[in-house]
Amino acid sequence: MNGVLPQFLRHLLWVLCLSTIYGCSGQPNLLEDHLETNNRETLKYYLYFPEDYAQQSDEEYGLLLFLHGGGEAGGTLENLQTGGPPKMIVEGQQFPFLILAPQHPHKRLFWNTRAVMQLLEHVLKEYRIDRKRVYLSGLSRGGTAAWEMAVQYPDTFAALAVVCGMSPLPYASWINKEMPIWVFHGEEDRVIHISESDTMVRKLRQLGYDVNYTKYPGLGHNAWDRAYQTDSLYTWLSRQSLK
Repeated sequence: MNGVLPQFLRHLLWVLCLSTIYGCSGQPNLLEDHLETNNRETLKYYLYFPEDYAQQSDEEYGLLLFLHGGGEAGGTLENLQTGGPPKMIVEGQQFPFLILAPQHPHKRLFWNTRAVMQLLEHVLKEYRIDRKRVYLSGLSRGGTAAWEMAVQYPDTFAALAVVCGMSPLPYASWINKEMPIWVFHGEEDRVIHISESDTMVRKLRQLGYDVNYTKYPGLGHNAWDRAYQTDSLYTWLSRQSLK
């Protein structure tokens, strides 16, 4: 108790001093201070290599960063095998570039895009990847994160493909104008309304962006099965290079 009482008196004296100072000067009770935060995230991920990666030891490859939707968040890494490129890889599909597919660890939170960017930078340093051919895609919640990353890191990605994601309309002009974009959405989507993509595409085109837009009549939220089965999507990605 002897140590507690002096500490209490010091706090009380500090409060009284502040009250006296601000009371006399008429200033608000505003305390200036700072706190250094440390936000840690653990990301499990799949990394796919093209079939000839090991043989072509001098060649640099492109890479697709794929961000899944909310249904695959949390749980085990195998959850990612239910949709998008990871599902196609398990079924035997071959791709001409590496595919990085992290798993979002939180069931109800949005993606930590800074953590994803740190993972991407790690992979870019570790493997033979052409930094001018890094592509970005995501579906649903991952599509929203893909828009966000395109805004935050405009000089990183050579192309962007978004499937039924919410769009950051006020920040449309922050995206790299030289980056081609392809948007997919089901017209009957009741989870993320197609108006999200309609308004974003309209805004981007008004600003002079190169945007492809594929709408699926009669299709609901699951537009990703058809979008990622579009063969021309991958040939389109492969043609792009960061200017």
